[in-house]
Amino acid sequence: MGYSLEGRTGTWEVVCGLEVHAQVISQSKLFSGASATYGGAPNAHVSFVDAGFPGMLPVINQECVAQAVRTGLGLKAQINLFSRFDRKNYFYADLPNGYQISQFEHPIVGTGIVEIELQDGTIKHIGITRLHLEQDAGKSMHDQHPAKSVIDLNRAGVALMEIVSEPDIRSPEEAGAYLRKIRQIVRYLGTCDGNMEEGSMRADVNVSVRKAGEEFRTRCEIKNVNSVRFVMHAVETEALRQIEVYESGGEVKQETRLYDPSKGETRSMRSKEDAHDYRYFPEPDLLPLILEQEFVDALAAKLPELPDEKRRRFCDQYGIPFYDAGVLVADQTTADFYETVAKGRDGRLVANWISGDFFAALNRTGTNIETSPVSGEALGQLLDLITDKTINGRIAKDVFEEMVETGAMPAAIVEAKGLRQVTDTGAIDDAVTKVLAENADKVAEYKSGKDKLFGFFVGQVMKGMQGKGNPALVNEAVKKQLG
Repeated sequence: MGYSLEGRTGTWEVVCGLEVHAQVISQSKLFSGASATYGGAPNAHVSFVDAGFPGMLPVINQECVAQAVRTGLGLKAQINLFSRFDRKNYFYADLPNGYQISQFEHPIVGTGIVEIELQDGTIKHIGITRLHLEQDAGKSMHDQHPAKSVIDLNRAGVALMEIVSEPDIRSPEEAGAYLRKIRQIVRYLGTCDGNMEEGSMRADVNVSVRKAGEEFRTRCEIKNVNSVRFVMHAVETEALRQIEVYESGGEVKQETRLYDPSKGETRSMRSKEDAHDYRYFPEPDLLPLILEQEFVDALAAKLPELPDEKRRRFCDQYGIPFYDAGVLVADQTTADFYETVAKGRDGRLVANWISGDFFAALNRTGTNIETSPVSGEALGQLLDLITDKTINGRIAKDVFEEMVETGAMPAAIVEAKGLRQVTDTGAIDDAVTKVLAENADKVAEYKSGKDKLFGFFVGQVMKGMQGKGNPALVNEAVKKQLG
């Protein structure tokens, strides 16, 4: 049984679709040569085109077009060789022209598909309706002056990709998984940095509810939600609100709403506009965008390996479980780090160390892979010392902690501290004899049927040898002497 919400009149199903606005990584804006870099002094990255000066003509940025095509290919979507820009007319203070250049009837990218994985391991496909290019608006700030709002146009004209999903999402968890996957794909492609804190990725969340088997009911759109967690909260909060409206005898009005994370509620912003309210018409200052198939093919040929393909390859090539591979391909940097360390080594051993001790050390020290005190080369050398039986797994953990603290290489630590594993069977036999002699009462108990004491004897021998005994040889010697 999937996710559902219980109301007074029974069970309700959530229906959700996301419109993800992803800021294109490019040097300059979609239709002007002004810098598209985040930040800068207010109104420092503004051309006459962005500021809406009369007579200024937009000129399409080819790199932004290429980035949209790359993203479409990454979403397994149809690339439309013919697309067209349209004017979307509305008035707002941070929109200097009084219209936004967008795409409406003829987007650059058509239908596609995204594969998401849920916590229970279920794989689900979410349809992509379209991806279109449009320019961003500026930013209104209401906290800079006691009586006036001020406008920063640095963001005006920056290229956005709006990625619209089908209403295939049925739970907050699916909404979160979908948004994380979109972010992962664009980061792998290098088409958007996915930084929701800086606003370079935001989501409009469309939510409706229905009884099982019904047609879709009226949806509401929650605008500009800027984190995965808030998107998940907004889906549930808005669904519960709509259920309450229906169960109280009311009707849900189609409208645009805002999510307030501090109050955990959505509130009405304006009645929902339909397409005709924006008076869309073809942008008269831009010709239709005609792409050559060769242009698309050349971009496709240079696409990086995407997360789903990389994950399956990791399972096949390195013999690691599907779940572990998912953790390792979560971002490109981690995946590259894993491959560097795993080359020529036991893939499972490397995966266990990276997702265990290595990630724990990064969290503890507040570092990331780029700034980690333990390099891929150093971690690889540590694992080589385990594989060639110079040290055992328990000692390796102590050596690793020393590496994190001092940045020293593992072999140097092992030599300096005399941590080499003891594989001398004579020394191990002596240590076992000593432990059994000191615990004659427990030996008698063991021989009368208390098999669980075997682990106690092994532990005592390892303790006596300061952890340096080879575990397999210690086990063998204890078994032999007790036998």
